[in-house]
Amino acid sequence: MDLSIIIPLLNEEESLIELYDWIAKVMRSNGYSYEIIFIDDGSTDSSWAKIAEISLQDSQVKGIRFVKNFGKSQALHAGFKAAKGRVVITMDADLQDNPEEIPELYRLINEENYDLVSGWKKKRFDSVLSKNLPSKLFNWAARQTSGVQLNDFNCGLKAFDQRVIKSIEVSGEMHRYIPVLAKNAGFSKIGEKIVQHQARKYGKTKFGMERFINGFLDLLTIWFVSKFGKQPMHLFGALGVLMFIVGFGFALYLGIDKLFINPTGRLITDRPQFFISLTAMILGTQLFLAGFLGEMLIRSKKYESRYNVSEEINFQPKENQYSS
Repeated sequence: MDLSIIIPLLNEEESLIELYDWIAKVMRSNGYSYEIIFIDDGSTDSSWAKIAEISLQDSQVKGIRFVKNFGKSQALHAGFKAAKGRVVITMDADLQDNPEEIPELYRLINEENYDLVSGWKKKRFDSVLSKNLPSKLFNWAARQTSGVQLNDFNCGLKAFDQRVIKSIEVSGEMHRYIPVLAKNAGFSKIGEKIVQHQARKYGKTKFGMERFINGFLDLLTIWFVSKFGKQPMHLFGALGVLMFIVGFGFALYLGIDKLFINPTGRLITDRPQFFISLTAMILGTQLFLAGFLGEMLIRSKKYESRYNVSEEINFQPKENQYSS
């Protein structure tokens, strides 16, 4: 199969049929073999009914429905797990991503051997203060922190080699940082393509200003995980040893001073250096133990994305692995 098109959505009933018609037209005109996977992330409108209606007309349309809203990262994780195409395209369901961009994205992956190509909405139709300006600040911080030189990390329109999506796990709110996850997994050929951004035609955005706050917090998380996720002892252990050495140094100074230099002076417990020493050694021990426990947890338990699917459309049942 040439293409898998993954579309996470939440309450987008008005745009689904129009989006499908547009994608199908592009697929037919280019002669691709394809599948479209809609992931309904707990919609409360008739989005799932629309997906079911489309799937009756076209068996290449598949659907996954969550029992409740788990978030875009979990929706993409489910789509990545189900995708069978050699090239995987992700896009939003609100008609702000243009399906006409798909052939060129496919070419960049299939012919120029990019691992990942991210869309760049250079000209946006969003509010300057509420979206454009915060987005520019967010993208600048992401570039500086991750080392991945993209102008638009949050663009939903992306193309992937299948190897990439089968090698990464998108959990929490990490969908914004899929290029960083791909880089950390060893995929270095990451490109960017300017894509057309369209004004929202139906409904309203599901993301508010809080997404930028969450985005910066996630950025700190992924920076930490990228540098120390596999070896937390390198951070916590180093800080713990440093703090313990500082505390032990003060304790040694107090001991030598009391025993040999000023034995008739104030009690050690009356001097502020005593409390600095005690606090530093306790903190050092705790930091060292935090690093040790982190190492133990990494080796004993692997995190899995959690979501519950209530219904699926057009997916073949899995074969019984024990059948003869």
